[in-house]
Order: sequence, then structure tokens, then C-alpha cells
Amino acid sequence: MQEEMEMKSGSAVRSGPVGSQNGGYESVTFRQKQQLERYLNFFSSVAFSACLLATWESAGGSLLSGLYNGGPSAIVYGIILSTVGNLSIACSLAELASLHPTAGAQYHWSYFLAPRGRRFISFFQGWVTVFSWSALVCISPYFIGTQIQGMVVLAHPEYELVRWRGTLLMWAVAIIPIIINIFARRVLGAIEVAAGIMHVVFLPVTIAVFVILAPRNPDSFVWDTFVGGLSGWKDSGVVFSIGLLGVITPLSGVDGVIHMAEEVKNAKVVVPRSMIYGTLINGVLAFSYLVAILYCMGDYTEAVTSATGYPIITIAYQATGSKAATFVLMALGMLPGWIALFNGLASVTRLTWAFARDNGLPFSDFFAFVDPTFKIPLRALVLVASCIFALSFIQIGSTAAFNAILSLSTLGLYISYLIPLWLLFLKRFMAPQDIPKGTFSLGKLGLPMNLVAILFSTYFVIFLPFPATIPVTGENMNYAGPVLGFVMLFAIGDWIFRGRHKWEGPTMRSYNRDD
Repeated sequence: MQEEMEMKSGSAVRSGPVGSQNGGYESVTFRQKQQLERYLNFFSSVAFSACLLATWESAGGSLLSGLYNGGPSAIVYGIILSTVGNLSIACSLAELASLHPTAGAQYHWSYFLAPRGRRFISFFQGWVTVFSWSALVCISPYFIGTQIQGMVVLAHPEYELVRWRGTLLMWAVAIIPIIINIFARRVLGAIEVAAGIMHVVFLPVTIAVFVILAPRNPDSFVWDTFVGGLSGWKDSGVVFSIGLLGVITPLSGVDGVIHMAEEVKNAKVVVPRSMIYGTLINGVLAFSYLVAILYCMGDYTEAVTSATGYPIITIAYQATGSKAATFVLMALGMLPGWIALFNGLASVTRLTWAFARDNGLPFSDFFAFVDPTFKIPLRALVLVASCIFALSFIQIGSTAAFNAILSLSTLGLYISYLIPLWLLFLKRFMAPQDIPKGTFSLGKLGLPMNLVAILFSTYFVIFLPFPATIPVTGENMNYAGPVLGFVMLFAIGDWIFRGRHKWEGPTMRSYNRDD
């Protein structure tokens, strides 16, 4: 029966925990009946991974972070650093994905890799990952909604930016992806391929417009200019590291396609490749875009202090001299970024469903239900959508607080990567013979690649909670650290009062070969 055993892939039915021995990767796991339909092929999976990150589009939206702390040097060298770091993370996680391509991803792997305390570690991991992804899917509607407001300001300078209007625009941006995820699940594959084409084609069009119409900055401005006097931070290393937020966030979420693994054909082969190709494609595209923007941007101060709230809008207007052309350029970035929300919703819904399926959430039986009509975890999708609408209200109270939620998602994701990466690193020393070979293996490069991934993740985690400006006030404080700390404390509390009685880690049941 050994050849008929593998990780479960989709039911709320539970029959007992996976064995707890360290080497129990495959010898004690059973395939569970497949409830989700596998409809994503290799090309749609790669497109899903690439479009989910929407890196060059979101890099334009988060340009202010780098311009404010570090300037062009922080942006251009930062995107190289971010690409190398995230590619090392993607390669390391791809090894695990080739062994266990499951919607639960990180918390599954942490359970199998942990030498002791595996129940608590995987439970804690699950909470951090689910919350981080729930915050991450807010980025697209927030950027697009507030960029629409920014373009209204450009067209009508007398227009006053009001936060509650931005919240309503966020809702409007989010509603169609939610409807598509419910009623048109089958077209998601085609949407991802079309979005992947737009993601790649719209970039050279955008760059060409800037290059043709805008005056050129000298090489020294792009590669040698370091801006360190705007935020109050004095140390150049700290300034550079804080400015990385604008190029780290667009490449975070390399695990997104893993959470769709139970709807991917030949997932053990396709998912690892999709992670790596998606990260590499996005890194190259983002680097090309940011270098072009820096060469073609006009007045620096005007961009940083833009009344629109987004330097990229002002930079586009400086380059074209036309409001209509600026709107078209912004639309070329916003459309693929909007379609990324289709992917994000699908991915975090499957993650939430998988965690509920294993009794990780309160009312798990309710949220682990797969709707027989729509063939999706509808209740989990509604829960995720509710989180988007709830988090959007934070913007009304404080823009700084909402921006902290955005950086919180990135901080939480890198912590969610660090846990299995550290456990895998330790396993290579303590019991390397217990690590089975999957369809993707780094071979002798595994250990150094894991170490590089850990170093990058740790570096990012250290500086992501730093405030962008000092002295720190209640308005400009980065609330990412305190909010994530609260989530972690809540997870610990849930473990004490409920989780330790309910959570047994990833659970399995027997299957038929035809399932």
C-alpha cells in the first residue's frame, strides 16, 4: 500500500492525526478524497503565480517608500536584493511543495519538520499565515481605490481626498473578483492566462511611453543617488533597509500558488516550477519597470509631495504632460493589479478552508464546508471577503494605521516562511535521512540555499516593523509589529482554550485510487 499513500487533498472528514515520529513524512499519511476539482494546468499556474504578485504594478504604487527613504539607489539595488532573496525563499519552499503540494502549505510542513512541539508550532504557524494572507488581499483594492482618488485629484485639483470615499472605492474594486470566485470559478484559469499576457505585454508599452516622452535623467541619478535626509533617520543602513518596504512587498507572497495546489493538475511538478518561474519573471519585470521610471522621472520633490498621494501619478503626468495619457498609463498598471485580486482571493480562501478543515479555526466544521453547487469553499470565501471589508474601515480612522496593515501582511508572510525554513535547516543537520526526495530537489545546494533564504527572511522581518519617519507619533507609527503581536497572542490564547483540545495537526483518511 506504500505507493498509494500521500498527503490528503480535500475533505472536512477527519479520522485521526498523522503519526508524530520525525521521519513520518509519507509512511503514515493517507490520501483523502479529492473535493476540489483540478482544473489549473502548467501555463495557468505560472500565470497565476506571476499575476498574483503583480510586482511591477504594485512597485509603482509603493514607490513613495523608496523615494522617501534611500532614494533611487535604495529602489534599484533594493529590487535586486529583494528578487534574489525571494527567489531563494521560493526555491527552498518549492522543495517542500514538491513533497506535499497542499492548500495548508506552511503549517503542514512545519508539522512534519518539527522535532518536538509540532502540534503547537503548526497551529501557531497556521494562524500567522491565514491572517497575513487575509491582510495581503487588501493591498490590491486599497492601491486601486486610492489611486482612482489620486487621478480624480489630478483631474480636479479642488477635489478633497476623503478617507471614507476611498473605503467605498475599495469595496467597489473587490466586489467583482468576489463574484467571479463564486459564480465563475471555471473561468479563473483562462483569466489568469489573459492576465499573464497583460502583465507581460503592458510593461513594455508603459516603458516605451516613458522613454519616448520623458526627458532622461543621468546615470548617476539612477545608480548613485542616495536620499537620506527626508525621514529623520540618520544611519544610512537603516534608511536603506526601511526604504526596502516598497520593493519587498511587491515580491512577497511567493507561496500563493501553493494554496491552490489541490486544484492544480500534476501539482507535485507544476506548483514548484510555478513558484520559481513566477518569482523570477516578476523580479525581472519589476527591475525593468523601476529602472525606466527612475530614468524618466521629473522633479523629485514634486513626486514625493504629490497631492495625489502617489508619486507614480505625478511622474506619469510629468512625462506625458497629458492627463488623459496619465490615466491610460495608470490603467495599464491597475488592470493586472486588479486581476491579481482574483488570484489572491482564491488562494487565501483555500488556505483558510484548509486550516478550518484541520480544526484550526473556531467553528471549523462550518468554514471547512465545500459547497456542492459551486464546488468551492464558499463559507471560507465569505469569511475572507468579510475581512477585506472590515479592514477597509481602518483607513477611515487613520491612513498610517492602514498602511501598517499592509506592511503587516508582508511581515507576517516572512515569519510564516521562516518557521518551516528553520525547521528544514535543522532537519538537514539532525536527521537528513528523514527528508524524502520530491519531484524538485536542490541537491547539494539545498543547505546553502536554505541558509540564504533564512538570512534574507530574517533581515526583512527585522526592518519591516520600523516606522518610516522619526520622531514617532501616534499618526506616523508603524503598527505592524503591535498588530502582529496581538494576532500571535490571540493564537496562543486560542491554543490554550480551544486549540490544544481540537488541533491534532494535518489529519488523513484512506482513499480509493480513483479519487
